[in-house]
Amino acid sequence: MTVTLSKNESISLEKTAAATLSHINMGIGWNPVKRWGILGILLGHDDIDINASCLVLDSTGDLLDAIWIWRRTSRDGCIEHRGGNLRRAATGDDETISVELSRLPAGAQYLVFTISSFSGQTFTHIENAYCRLVNPSNDTELAHFNLSEKGHHTGVIMAYMKRNTAGWELTALGAAGSGKRFEDIVRDAQRVCQQVSSGAA
Repeated sequence: MTVTLSKNESISLEKTAAATLSHINMGIGWNPVKRWGILGILLGHDDIDINASCLVLDSTGDLLDAIWIWRRTSRDGCIEHRGGNLRRAATGDDETISVELSRLPAGAQYLVFTISSFSGQTFTHIENAYCRLVNPSNDTELAHFNLSEKGHHTGVIMAYMKRNTAGWELTALGAAGSGKRFEDIVRDAQRVCQQVSSGAA
């Protein structure tokens, strides 16, 4: 049964899956805002190029690795970005990031999943953004988070996973960020994880 997360809500993946997870897929999707009336007929939808990324951070928030559309595999091969989609009105996940949790190095404490508008449109032009965590061993959706906020930002930290003694914990975030590439949102992601570590979040 899927857990629908609210902003800042966390779940234990092992408890939700009722099993120890060795592999997860994070699916991410969005739609362009529809234009109505004559303007919509004449102009249709903008081409919106949203890129998903996975940032691997250590316990102090230092960046260990980054996986995104132009660098699809982590250095150790345990994280894979499975392609992108220039959006119009398609349905389903636009990008999927696959993670072999059992192969992650011991120093990997956080996995932060972000999206950035490479084509430059702000999130006033984007709607129905979501992320969903899937157990690929049985194709079961474990958690789903819908991003409801719009704004004049070009990036969002959608969710992060934190390693603890019991396994992995997923937290829905939906925090605004800036920039068109994953490099532009790294500081925002580091700040969030540092707040979590200090108990300020």
